[in-house]
Amino acid sequence: MTQTLQSESLLRNRYIDGVNELYCFQDMSRTEMETQENSWSGGAGDPRPSGGPVAPSLQFSRLNVNAAEFVPSFMPKAPADSLPGPEESEGSPTSERLKMEENSDIGLSQQTEVADSWEDAADGEASTPDGDLIEEDADGEETVVRAKKKPITKEETKSKKEHVNVVFIGHVDAGKSTIGGQIMYLTGMVDKRTLEKYEREAKEKNRETWYLSWALDTNLEEREKGKTVEVGRAYFETDVKHFSILDAPGHKSFVPNMISGAAQADLAVLVISARKGEFETGFEKGGQTREHAMLVKTAGIKYLVVLINKMDDPTVEWSEERYNECKEKLLPYLKKLGFNPAKDVTFMPCSGLVGTGLRDPVDPALCPWYTGKPFIPFIDSLPSWSRNADGPFILPVVDKYKDMGTVVMGKVESGQARKGQSLVLMPNKTPVVVDQLWSDEEEVTIVGPCENVKIKLKGIEEEDVSPGFVLCDPNSPCKMGRIFDAQVAIIEHKSIICPGYSAVMHINCGSEEVVVKALLCLVDKKSGEKSKTRPRYVKQDQVAIMRLECAGVVCMEPFKEFPQMGRFTLRDEGKTVAFGKVLKVIE
Repeated sequence: MTQTLQSESLLRNRYIDGVNELYCFQDMSRTEMETQENSWSGGAGDPRPSGGPVAPSLQFSRLNVNAAEFVPSFMPKAPADSLPGPEESEGSPTSERLKMEENSDIGLSQQTEVADSWEDAADGEASTPDGDLIEEDADGEETVVRAKKKPITKEETKSKKEHVNVVFIGHVDAGKSTIGGQIMYLTGMVDKRTLEKYEREAKEKNRETWYLSWALDTNLEEREKGKTVEVGRAYFETDVKHFSILDAPGHKSFVPNMISGAAQADLAVLVISARKGEFETGFEKGGQTREHAMLVKTAGIKYLVVLINKMDDPTVEWSEERYNECKEKLLPYLKKLGFNPAKDVTFMPCSGLVGTGLRDPVDPALCPWYTGKPFIPFIDSLPSWSRNADGPFILPVVDKYKDMGTVVMGKVESGQARKGQSLVLMPNKTPVVVDQLWSDEEEVTIVGPCENVKIKLKGIEEEDVSPGFVLCDPNSPCKMGRIFDAQVAIIEHKSIICPGYSAVMHINCGSEEVVVKALLCLVDKKSGEKSKTRPRYVKQDQVAIMRLECAGVVCMEPFKEFPQMGRFTLRDEGKTVAFGKVLKVIE
């Protein structure tokens, strides 16, 4: 026990002696340390053995306490006068060390100047890393001028080719869908594998010749019955133009759908079946050849191409006599409708199932009597249609559906629309914003006149949109009304038409029930003179100005101001009764 206490006290004393010695050295001045070192060197009090090293506890007395203060290269140097310590002589080791440090600093600065010179030469002017310019004031002070950053603008995408909308019309089974499918195959819009798949499926249902029409008739009901119900849509391109195909239904039950297809078209193609019996059925009074030709003329289509199809049929076999027979029967009726046979109508033979006469010229060995252009090169060479790109934006809605938002479809009649643009949907005056734009399945940021487009809208639900509504510019919205004056031509009606007569009016892409409120006057067909007295009734083949009242509010424009929205057709009991043009919107 006693030994343990003695060892602890001994250790404590040694620790206290070491601490006292450390504080003693720290408190010693520089002069005292030098004096003590000189007195030790070689003296009697020197603690070192002869030539031996200094004890570890005394080694830090050899440090150079008069050394210059270390200053990093990135900080400014203090002037020499401000450095602490006595003045050094020229020959002293400290002054030589200072000179060496100064020389090394000069060398480093020269290296950095050389390293930076190539960057200055490349830039040409002083600039900050952010691209801001450094300018000097009159006083020599440098100021940083912030460069204006240009806003990042996305490039506008739009269709570059001229758009032409082609509607195929004609009687049932004339071959409209087959010709449309064959054109898509010949222009590369449908690949061979897809057509082979359609052909296998058609054979299983004993409908071998229908496979081409399935490229446009996508509905299961249409494929089962072989009848087009809704307007089929497709497109193909040439080097110059972009053509949208509108395959109108030929059955008389679906004439309203055909009217909406004709309202979107620029060019009409009347398909005639040359097969014996089929042409006569389509062209007689109950057939759709007559009605379709009249409806496209009413819709404002000026140019008509008549394709005489099925020329390869065993009953025809490319007979020139049969071709001329069909042509001679059609021409008087088309002339009566208002088409100019010399300028507005073109006849050409073809075979939709085989593809003869559509893209390539007809083989002279097969048909030596026809030397004209094939169908696709001919419509590609037609002159350009007039476009109203500078006017206010107008798009009558043909159809609508829901797909992550409300999407409306239609043909742009006037103006342009861009992504993010604010529009208004008439007649409800609902403000909407354009979210996305498609031009024939291709997404774009801007659409122009005569393009068949899809527009996704913000700010409206799909239930609040109906065919016949019009999407237009909020600064110049289209007119709308319930009561209007119109000039009406009666085409076919068994009895007389008096005030109180009601029918279904097809205007733009919509339909509405109308009632004749009053008969204002009769118009002479040849001279255009108006009668001074009000007629009590009108009958077939007469033209009258009458006041009509709609069941609801309808978007329309006077014919003189905007013809596309001033035409309408009246239908009653499944037949087209009359067509007319809006003269004045009353209320």
